[in-house]
Amino acid sequence: MKQSIHKLPQELQNLIMTAHHVSVNKKIPAYLVGGFVRDMLLGVKNFDLDIVVEGNGIAFAEEFARKTSGGLTTHKRFGTASVIVGHSFKVDIATAREESYPFPATLPVVTPSFLRYDLKRRDFTINAMAIDIGALHFGACIDLYHGKEDLAAQVIRILHDNSFIDDPTRMVRAIRFEQRFGFHIEPHTLRLLKKAARLRMLEKVQPQRTRDELIVILKEKNPMHQLQRLEQLVGVSFLIRGLRFTQKSRKLLAAVEKQMSWFASMHAHRRQIDQWLMRFMVLIDALDLKDTRRVLEKFAFYRGEDKRVLDSKKAAARYEKILTSSALSASQVYSLLEPLSYEGILFIKARSRHARVHAHIEEFLQRLNGMRTHISGNDLRLLGVEPGPLYQQVLKKVLAARLDGFVVTRHEELELARKLIVRK
Repeated sequence: MKQSIHKLPQELQNLIMTAHHVSVNKKIPAYLVGGFVRDMLLGVKNFDLDIVVEGNGIAFAEEFARKTSGGLTTHKRFGTASVIVGHSFKVDIATAREESYPFPATLPVVTPSFLRYDLKRRDFTINAMAIDIGALHFGACIDLYHGKEDLAAQVIRILHDNSFIDDPTRMVRAIRFEQRFGFHIEPHTLRLLKKAARLRMLEKVQPQRTRDELIVILKEKNPMHQLQRLEQLVGVSFLIRGLRFTQKSRKLLAAVEKQMSWFASMHAHRRQIDQWLMRFMVLIDALDLKDTRRVLEKFAFYRGEDKRVLDSKKAAARYEKILTSSALSASQVYSLLEPLSYEGILFIKARSRHARVHAHIEEFLQRLNGMRTHISGNDLRLLGVEPGPLYQQVLKKVLAARLDGFVVTRHEELELARKLIVRK
């Protein structure tokens, strides 16, 4: 494995060698583990290092952060730490541990241990390999569960029969890895996955953990296949009973992907949209407002996220109909769309096949979005207006006139403001 390490980008090699020196100096055995090892063997880029040490993981991380001038975050309760080096590299460092599950689908009881037990607790054989970066056997591959064989055979295989019962989120991960790499879930693992799905094990997991696994799928480059496979093997009713990822969902997702691509090419200077959130909107599109709120509350989405979803849900069907009108002025389009997030606006566009809806939204994004008046409250004060509600009333009408092309220059805005003040 030394040759594989030497083929990595120089920055990663430097980080690994720094970890090696910390291991030697502190006499703490250290290993590269998990997804980084898997991706290195597959030739897939992965700039996130996972290191397990047989000893004090926090002390190791503190020394590593000092040598790399990295930003350190520690979790002493779990014996883990993260070091951010520069702008591109994250290094997770953990004390080797073993886990036991007192009850199915609960968080495990964790105790410090050795590498062999740390590897045994992992989800799949392809994620249960390690590379020694210590003093004596630098570069040696530790593969106790034949992960290299399963990589070569393109197989997803669990390590023990209770895997999906202990941690049902592994069902979602199995599907994600299968579809990401073009692998297949081996027959015995597939039977156990289907059994756990029939037992509705995902519904017994702490909702936030299921949410996090779902978000990872929604962040995949092209999650269509993952979601189809998820529907086939597990379903999406763990979000709320009766929900399905249907043919209609697939068509809407394809339309959303098209609109996200359009936005990225036409509006690269604007805020990047949260693609996973738009894909989540597709997943729950069939729900009414009440059930949407239930899902968002149950799975504890962040406030900014749930607001964008709820605003989109409220606006989608109603605004889509209004935007079909050819009689809408620019200021009316602005008043409808300006309060919405880019995600909500693009979702309306994806849902509609009406050319006029698309035209209104494109005009808004290309010309109207962010338009402001030349004049401000200071100008109104100089015209003798005391601060108060009249400020906003006048500025709103001046902005509408500018949006509709009735005023263009600052001078014209001031003249209109004077007239509006006199009328008041």
